[in-house]
Amino acid sequence: MADVHNKATRSYNMSRIKGKDTKPEMLVRKYLHAKGFRYKLHDKKLPGKPDIVLPKYKTIIFIHGCFWHGHTNCKYYVAPKTRTDWWLNKINSNITNDKKAVTTLKKDSWKIITIWECQLKPAKVNKTLNSLLKKLPR
Repeated sequence: MADVHNKATRSYNMSRIKGKDTKPEMLVRKYLHAKGFRYKLHDKKLPGKPDIVLPKYKTIIFIHGCFWHGHTNCKYYVAPKTRTDWWLNKINSNITNDKKAVTTLKKDSWKIITIWECQLKPAKVNKTLNSLLKKLPR
């Protein structure tokens, strides 16, 4: 199946996708801040450059996009129909890097919380954020 966009349009669309300050990430950050949590963002010194770092609680929160991190059994992760091998290689590489980062962080006694993009959709967001709050020490 051919791409529905020409090469220039597809390139432009892909260049607009952000790696930081995404809507799901901002949602979690605003919620945590409102609940009194203070955090660091995208700490380059830590493996995987975590989205949110709560040093006081030795806790890290990764907010993963379902497509980019290959969320299995999720309706938001569908293998692309064009350049499939390239995309699967990219996504599998992300998955491998995620696993390495989590393993290293756990060895350093960090608590890891992963939130998926689909868990922050309107139907699930309240449940997800309340669950997150319960996982954090007070």
